[in-house]
Amino acid sequence: MANVADLIAAVRADLAERERVLIAFSGGVDSSVVAALAHDALGEDAVACTAKSETLPAAELDDARRVAEEIGIRHEIVEFSELDSDQFVQNDGDRCYHCRSMRLSAMYDRARELGIDVVCDGTNASDADGGHRPGLRAVEELDAYSPLLEGGVTKEQVREIAREYDLSVADKPAMACLSSRIPTGLEVTEARLTRVEKAETIMRTWGFEQFRVRDHDGLARIEVGEDELEDALDPAFVRAARSHIAEAGFDHVTIDLHGYSTGSVSPAGEDATSAAGTAESGISGDTRGDGEGESGPSTDGEPLVENVFEADYPMADE
Repeated sequence: MANVADLIAAVRADLAERERVLIAFSGGVDSSVVAALAHDALGEDAVACTAKSETLPAAELDDARRVAEEIGIRHEIVEFSELDSDQFVQNDGDRCYHCRSMRLSAMYDRARELGIDVVCDGTNASDADGGHRPGLRAVEELDAYSPLLEGGVTKEQVREIAREYDLSVADKPAMACLSSRIPTGLEVTEARLTRVEKAETIMRTWGFEQFRVRDHDGLARIEVGEDELEDALDPAFVRAARSHIAEAGFDHVTIDLHGYSTGSVSPAGEDATSAAGTAESGISGDTRGDGEGESGPSTDGEPLVENVFEADYPMADE
C-alpha cells in the first residue's frame, strides 16, 4: 500500500497535467482534499465551487467558505434548486442521481463561464466499492474527473492526507444533503427540508457531532453516534428535544436506540407509514421497518422519564 507522501505526490502530479480545474466543493473532507491538492498543483488555475440549494444546510455553506479560505483557493458559489425537478421531488431510489446530475450540471455551467474544461469531484476509492450509489452514475455520465478515485485513495487515506495539509475538516463526519433525511417515496418539500435543518441546527448547538434528524412525515427520528448515545438518553436531553425539536415543525420526536447509521432512513422494505407508527413516545425502539420496532414504556401516551426531567438545554440564541 502506498504511503501518504506517495499518494499526495501522485494525485498532485496528475492534477498538474491539467490546464485548469474546477472542483465541486462541499467543504467536506473529500472535496477539501481535492481542492488542497489542486491548489497545490495549479495555484490560481484551480477553483473551488459550491452549489447552494435548499438541500444544503446554511452551516455547511458557511463551513465551505471557511475551508476554502483556509486552503487559499478561489471560491465560487452557484445557486440552483433541486425542487424545480419533479423527478427529484418524488424522491424515488434515484434521488441522488437526479441531485448529483443537477449539481454537476451547475458546476459545468460555471466552469464554461470561467473557461475551464475539467470539473473534479471528491469521489474516492472507498465510494466505488459497491452498493447502491446512483450519484456515481451521474459522475460517470457527465464525465466529471475523480482524482482520488483514479489515484486509488481510500477514505481512510483521504483523512490522512487532510491531516498532512493540516485541514480543519480532517476528522469531520460525513455530511449528506438534507433530502437524505426523508424516506424514499415521501416527497421532498421545502417545508420538510426546513424543519430538518432547524432540528439539526439545534442538535449542533447542543454539541452533538455525529447525528441525523430523520423526517418520517412529521415524526422526527433522532440518531446519534454510539459515543454520544448516552448523552442523548439523558432525561434532560429527552425533555429538551421533545420541546425544541417539536417547535421546529414536527408532530412527534423520537430517539433511535440503534444510534446513527448511514442510509437508515430508507432501507429495503421500509415506508414512511410503518416507520412513523412504531414510536410516538419520547424514545423509540427500532424504526427500520423490520416489524420489530416498538415504543418505550408509557403511561397515557407519555414516556415514564417525563417525571425526572431536571436540566435545561439552551437554544442557539440563548
